[in-house]
Amino acid sequence: MPDQQLTARGAATRQRIIDVATREFAEHGIAGARIERVVAAARTNKAQLYAYFGNKEGLFDAIFFSSLERIVNVVPIDAADLADWAVRLYDEYLRRPDLIRLATWARLERRPTGHLVADTDRLDASKLRAITEAQAAGLVRDGDPFDLMAMVIAMSMAWSPVSNVYAATIDEPAEVHERRRDLLRDSVRRVVAPG
Repeated sequence: MPDQQLTARGAATRQRIIDVATREFAEHGIAGARIERVVAAARTNKAQLYAYFGNKEGLFDAIFFSSLERIVNVVPIDAADLADWAVRLYDEYLRRPDLIRLATWARLERRPTGHLVADTDRLDASKLRAITEAQAAGLVRDGDPFDLMAMVIAMSMAWSPVSNVYAATIDEPAEVHERRRDLLRDSVRRVVAPG
């Protein structure tokens, strides 16, 4: 049904399914998520869900890939200022911790090693190109662009829901977040500085 034009009612139903399933998968993972809970909370039925997404895995994939695209679109890379990019990623993880949880479940249940998604070029190519160009301009240290990108992303996730030390929330005092942003910004600048 993704190739067919949806009515306004169909689009609303599909969006309710996505909204409810995002919370369900973020909380319970792929194996623990229950389609029965999703259709009940979305006020629809299994037949409709399967018509839109094929199966449970297809529903997770649609949500997961949408979350990856959201990060790319909402927090576009600025390779000339990777420190600011890291801070903007930190802020997005505060706003949408479910996005990190979905990626974590994908890593745990789907791809325990290697790239998180099979088609890495679809999401990483522009970021890697930007880092390569910043390196050529002398703005970013030498090194494998992928490894530099991975390091900056990992640093931005230091206080995210996948932290093994402390998971921050948006409800913490603003000055706490500012202190973390300053530390993150300074640390990334030092890591990626040329020379």
